[in-house]
Amino acid sequence: MGLFLGWIFNNNEHFIKFANGLGATFINLISMIVLPIVISSLTVGIANLGDIKKLGTIGLKTLIYFEILSTIAFILGILVANITRIGYMIDLSHLKSVDISQYIHAAKANKDQGIGSLLLSIVPTNIFSALSKGAMLPIIFFCVLFGLGTAAIGEKGKIVLDFLNAIAAIMFKITNWVMRFAPFGVAGLIGATVAELGITTLKPLFIFILLAYLVMLIFIFGVLGITSRIFGLRITDQIKAVKEELILAFSTASSEVTLPGLIEKTQKLGVTKTISAFVIPTGYTFNLDGSAIYQGLAAIFMAQAYHLHLTFLQQLTLIITLMITSKGMAGIPGASFIVLMTSASAIGIPVSGLALIAGIDRLVDMGRTVVNVIGNVTATLVIGKLENGFSQKKHDAYIAGIENA
Repeated sequence: MGLFLGWIFNNNEHFIKFANGLGATFINLISMIVLPIVISSLTVGIANLGDIKKLGTIGLKTLIYFEILSTIAFILGILVANITRIGYMIDLSHLKSVDISQYIHAAKANKDQGIGSLLLSIVPTNIFSALSKGAMLPIIFFCVLFGLGTAAIGEKGKIVLDFLNAIAAIMFKITNWVMRFAPFGVAGLIGATVAELGITTLKPLFIFILLAYLVMLIFIFGVLGITSRIFGLRITDQIKAVKEELILAFSTASSEVTLPGLIEKTQKLGVTKTISAFVIPTGYTFNLDGSAIYQGLAAIFMAQAYHLHLTFLQQLTLIITLMITSKGMAGIPGASFIVLMTSASAIGIPVSGLALIAGIDRLVDMGRTVVNVIGNVTATLVIGKLENGFSQKKHDAYIAGIENA
């Protein structure tokens, strides 16, 4: 319905405004319940764990896994762009100019972001300020300490755990209500995108869009598929289990809207609550595989469009720059596009060239969000296996239930 309405009301400002309003309302509803779910689930999970050494082990393995997979995603995107050389195949000069002022403003506001500032920002000076900004890493840090503190006081902390368990149950119930509005929100977001961009604007970059989706599919069924097999899992089972969340991620281009569902589904897939509540929110900052693929692919694509020949050392510099800036800017709206802006100068790409692919960013964003989501599901199951926090029996029973439904 969104595609049809977008085609009918092409360039209709009133429709675009109304449709964007529907989509924004849905996103806001989901955003409203994300933090209460993360806080309650993570705090209870850490408190039940109770062992700071065990938590340190989970955290270390999680970050190592995230970094390995993200690096593979960056390299895959860059490698495919070098092999296909699609930047030389497309005449980008025919594209109409696209306004990227919002990205420039965001990039300037976050130009000093990097690993150092990221580490400093993990410890919140005011937890309520972090909550109001939706800053996930400081919130996770506080919840970990709060959970450990609750476990340390023993029986006195039971009343807090009961309260937080009740909050989690309430929030999941509200999530079910909110999801009934999802079709309207999705139709609005898709309709506004099609009406605003139009079909003809996208034709010159159709090859880039197709290649981006092809690389993402290779990553899902190749890299994530092999990773799953190594740990005795199947990527197809994971896709079946979270298909509703993947459709939602694709249509809204937002990972955040899937967070409540992923925490619940990964527990049904056999992972303990502690691991699920820790890995998934952390993955929203450190494990954005789809975004990594896009950034590597798009950077080389733009360089080729400008007929810039990049040496091996320049491309290695690009990978390192992307790895650092992508961690520093995760969670910012349009983060993948902003990372490209901050990294382009490292290999001599004019920032103005980013306007050439800004028009299709939303369409590619839908695909990379799906990869981000399924990547975090795989990560949660793998960490569960590594930490003996996984029930194969529960996993198999849930998958069998889906297949027999």
